Amino acid sequence: MLSRAVESYLSERQAAGFHLKISGSNLRSFAAYADGLGQRWVNSQTAIDWAAKVPSILQRARRLGDVERLARYLRAEDTRHQIPPKVFGSASHPRPTPYILSDEQIGELVRLAGQSGYRTLRRKTYGTLFALLSCTGLRVSEAIRLRYADITPDGLLIRTTKFKKSRLVPLHETARAGLERYLKDRRPYAPFDDHLFISLRRKPLRSADVDRAFRTVAAKMRLPQGRGNRRATPHSLRHAFAVRALRTCPDGRDHITKHLLMLSTYLGHSKAADTYWYLEAVPDLMRGITERCEEHVAGGWV
Repeated sequence: MLSRAVESYLSERQAAGFHLKISGSNLRSFAAYADGLGQRWVNSQTAIDWAAKVPSILQRARRLGDVERLARYLRAEDTRHQIPPKVFGSASHPRPTPYILSDEQIGELVRLAGQSGYRTLRRKTYGTLFALLSCTGLRVSEAIRLRYADITPDGLLIRTTKFKKSRLVPLHETARAGLERYLKDRRPYAPFDDHLFISLRRKPLRSADVDRAFRTVAAKMRLPQGRGNRRATPHSLRHAFAVRALRTCPDGRDHITKHLLMLSTYLGHSKAADTYWYLEAVPDLMRGITERCEEHVAGGWV
């Protein structure tokens, strides 16, 4: 029965470091459905019928995509397994084009954040937070969870991130100095809470707090807002960091590969494809890739 084959497949992929919570649930559901029909091999029509049992087209595509990967794995040893066609389309939405802030815009954003709101710690909190996001590429969720003990001699310790991993983010001496200046005022404000960034309520910042503060400053700067694809958000600071890092990449295939892998690790991406996305999303980076390819074809680049 397929249930046994699914467990073998999941076990092997999990041993390789994949987290398959949703895919695992989907495949076990599919195996139970196919077993109920007495099927021993993946059947394309059965997979399509099972995937169609959810209302969303995107969900259907993702469910069928999970079965497709399973079938490819099983078919390597038994060609009776059928690989279902992508009848529901792509299993993923195209990522929206990021809004990349210029260095001048980031400087203005940090300056205005330090002047917005009441003349309290709030100004220094958001000025420091936005500066930190810009120079480290942290996610907002990672920054607002930082505690005093996470500032180490080697950098910021980012604990249990989006993908359940921890990493160390080096800090430039200017960033470290900026944090220390902020902490001189912050420590007395809420002495019994060790979060780096706190609100006027003397509670840890929430993502909604950060979004609100960012929108206030972005409106003053007339940055794109609303629900369009290219709009400025707090995550734009992370995007800008990634693009700056990619623009400094040295020529040469080996250098580029190592640079991208290091940046992927630094940003805490679960896979390098998330870092390569910036190459596709930013026009001048794509132009650079095109020029390198032309040079390579002409024999002028190694």
